[in-house]
Amino acid sequence: MKPIVEYLDYRSYMREFYEERKRTSAFTWREFSKLSGFASSGYLKLVCDGKTRLRKAGAECVAKAMGLTGYQAEYFCRMVEFCDAQTNEEKQAAYGEMCRLADANKVRVLGGEAYAYFSSWINPTLRELAPIMPGARPLEMARMLCPSVPAADVRYSLDQMVQMGLLKKIESAGEVSYVQTDVGINPADNADHKAAINVAVRSMQKQFAHLAADALDEFDGSERNLSGITMGLDRVAYERVATEMAKFRKKIESIVSEVKDYDRVYRINLQMFPLTRKLEEKDEK
Repeated sequence: MKPIVEYLDYRSYMREFYEERKRTSAFTWREFSKLSGFASSGYLKLVCDGKTRLRKAGAECVAKAMGLTGYQAEYFCRMVEFCDAQTNEEKQAAYGEMCRLADANKVRVLGGEAYAYFSSWINPTLRELAPIMPGARPLEMARMLCPSVPAADVRYSLDQMVQMGLLKKIESAGEVSYVQTDVGINPADNADHKAAINVAVRSMQKQFAHLAADALDEFDGSERNLSGITMGLDRVAYERVATEMAKFRKKIESIVSEVKDYDRVYRINLQMFPLTRKLEEKDEK
């Protein structure tokens, strides 16, 4: 089997464990359940089929039955929490623990770098800010952010982006500067990878939405531009508006690409979301 850190779905890991054991012996779901301490002979098959889930105690028993120990057993339990989490915050916490376990044991978790980048608004902001502050220390950059953050968070973010290849660190005459590279975040290459990245992206979008709300009080109207439209749409109109928003984003990206010397970092949020529930279609009579 692949190393456990290459899995994000505990059901996939369990099923592959079962299939591998079955190929080399007369292993059955009954035996798997028995080894894990479950009275129901078909319980783990139901779990793998997505018809039920593992509890915390059950996850620990299954990990032991599969011969997992140490960080691998803990990783499996966190993977169960990640897959069965009910909220984005719970998913984020579980995946963060999976990444921490992998990092502490010098292995790389699937999608770990992309997750780390998208988990905080600080990262994309610093990627734009650091290049225009040559020689600045993390504390100076931290004070430039709105809101300001601890210098340790800035230092960690810069180090991570250098490691990812998103920034290039240049040391000269005792000073440190950063330049952007053309390297991008690798796109999701499978469903599990995409699911992990989406957890972080949703978190970042919420962070930027909160920052937009704070900007109403923090900045004068001459420094910000916030506007909106409340409108009634059907699905066809919704799709047309979404298409125009995508075109607008590309236009903005084109304008930004022409900027050579900038002195400030901005954020544009493009948002369209429901304010009401959809009316039920009336029965035709």
